[in-house]
Amino acid sequence: MKIGIVGGTGHIGQGLAHRLSHNHEIILGSRDIEKASYASECTIKALKERGIESMCSGAVNQEAVDKGDIVVLSVNYKNLESTLDSLTGFENKIVISPINPISKGDHFYYDPPADGSAALAVKRLLPENAKVVSAFNNIAANKWKQLDDELDYSVAVCGDDHEAKKIVMGLVNEVSLLKAVDAGPLAMSSVVESITPLIFNIAKYNDMKDVGIKFI
Repeated sequence: MKIGIVGGTGHIGQGLAHRLSHNHEIILGSRDIEKASYASECTIKALKERGIESMCSGAVNQEAVDKGDIVVLSVNYKNLESTLDSLTGFENKIVISPINPISKGDHFYYDPPADGSAALAVKRLLPENAKVVSAFNNIAANKWKQLDDELDYSVAVCGDDHEAKKIVMGLVNEVSLLKAVDAGPLAMSSVVESITPLIFNIAKYNDMKDVGIKFI
């Protein structure tokens, strides 16, 4: 499977490349082709040192969309609309949103758009036949590239298209010890996204690191 990642040079994009590019072709997208190429080279080198062959390449964001069977939107919510306005070709594709609209005062808090969640905003901004699924929202960002550490978390997956959600859940279950759980329709994405600022606050006020969620 080909997975295009818009904004692929961030923690989630590079993390998915490190964790999945031995099984899937990962296209790390960026506005800056040199930055994307460097990120892909670092991924290939890191995995080669472990004796693992990586199928990873760098590209501009539009090429990541065009080539991907699945497209991951690894962008800050504040840049979401301007990023999507500059891209085309999402028709009939599975689009994964790991985006959390968060603001910070003296604490972190959920700051959703009028749509109700970032995932629902993505759905509004994309063609009607794009299959939007929210996933990977509540994973500690700095853990993605630490390949010696297992990612032992639950991943709540929301979506309205049953087959698309099933495919994304299968992808989640390929990553380390992650366990996908069906969290219902895309309308439930607001609840999942709002867990992330809770995690941040728990980490901050309790001097904890790598806080995540696990349903047992």
